[in-house]
Amino acid sequence: MTRAVRLACAGLFALAVLVTPVVPPGVAAAHAVLVSTDPVGGAEVSRGPERVSATFNEQLQTNFAAMTVVGPDGHLWSTGETQVRGAVASVAVRPLGPAGIYTVNYRVTSADGHVVSGSWPFQLTVAGTGEPGPAVSDHSAPTPPLPRRYADPGDDLPIWPFVAGAVALVGAGLWLNRRRS
Repeated sequence: MTRAVRLACAGLFALAVLVTPVVPPGVAAAHAVLVSTDPVGGAEVSRGPERVSATFNEQLQTNFAAMTVVGPDGHLWSTGETQVRGAVASVAVRPLGPAGIYTVNYRVTSADGHVVSGSWPFQLTVAGTGEPGPAVSDHSAPTPPLPRRYADPGDDLPIWPFVAGAVALVGAGLWLNRRRS
């Protein structure tokens, strides 16, 4: 290895060491996690709640939030718009009807923009006198895929290594050119 090559390698190494701390780290983004529900998942209640709510570990975006309560009869028992306040999403519930298992379905948007969805059941042990909402259509139909802008950013290649490599190469070339002059 010639002296010029060793110096060029040392220069590249030094440049890489200097540039690395300047490059900002990637954003660590975790999705919202459900931490509690009201009523509690699997709870047995003798009277229906006026609202159901889901609390998450982080603030939620108010965009595109949705919650429904579907009864054992296949009808919708939630009513009104889903409300998001901080880390809590909730929806009003009409007076419940038949005894049985009711399922709360939710779909919210995390602070990082990722959609989080799921469900939990609760059981009404004493039939109520409420009137159901409309029948729920086939809820087993697949959800269409999300647009690319909502895809996981972990799927993308980071650009900073390429920028750092280009800067190092240009710097080494300039340094070698000066040494030869």
